[in-house]
Amino acid sequence: MEIIKTVNLQKTYAESAVPVRAVNDISVSFDAGEFTAIVGPSGCGKTTLLNLIGGLDNPTSGEVIIDGMNLYSLKPKEITDFRLKNIGFVFQAYNLIPVLSAKENVEFIMNLQGVPKKERDERVEKLLEQVGLKDQMNRRPGELSGGQQQRIAVARALAANPKFVLADEPTANLDSASTNNLLDIMLKLNETENTTFIFATHDSRVMKKARRLIELDDGKVIADKTN
Repeated sequence: MEIIKTVNLQKTYAESAVPVRAVNDISVSFDAGEFTAIVGPSGCGKTTLLNLIGGLDNPTSGEVIIDGMNLYSLKPKEITDFRLKNIGFVFQAYNLIPVLSAKENVEFIMNLQGVPKKERDERVEKLLEQVGLKDQMNRRPGELSGGQQQRIAVARALAANPKFVLADEPTANLDSASTNNLLDIMLKLNETENTTFIFATHDSRVMKKARRLIELDDGKVIADKTN
C-alpha cells in the first residue's frame, strides 16, 4: 500500500550566484513496510529529499503526498502538527535532550501529544525493551555510549506510532558493532511491527541491509532497484 509519493518535486537554493537544484524533478513512491535507502555521494540531494518528505523544508515546486494528502497544501502550523503525529525522525547527531533521562527522552513526543501517563509509561517500557535498553531508562544521554544514544533516538522516533520513520545518516557516528546492532534492531521492528524506514545514507552497511536502493546524483534519481 502506497503511503508516500513525490510528484515532480524540486528544491532550488538560489542564494548563491549560481542557483543549486538540490532536488531536481523527483517523482518516487514508497509503500508501507519498506526498508529503503536513498544513496549517493555527498551533495547529491538525499538529505534534502528526506527533509522535503518529512516536512522539514519547503519545496520550490512539486508535491509530497502522504496517504493521499498533499503535505504542502497545509499551513506551517498544520505541517508541524502533522509531523508530530505521523513522522518519526532519527538524525546523525542523536538530538537527545541532555538533561532528560532515556525514559524522558523517549516519552517527550508523547508528552507534546498529551498522551496519558499510564499509556506513556507502558509504551516507553515496551520500546526500550525492543531496543535493548530497558535497564538504562533512568540514565541521561551523557552516561550512554553513542550506539546506546542512537537506539534511544530510534525508540523516541517510534514513540508516537508514526506512519513512517526517516533516518538521516543514523550510523555515521557509530562503530561497526554499534551499527550492526542498530540495523538489526531496525530490521526487527520493520519485520515484526511493519515499521516503514527510509534512510538517507552513504554507509555500505546500511545499503546491504536495505531491501530497496534509490540512487541520486545531482538531485535526480539515476537508479531504483530492489536488493
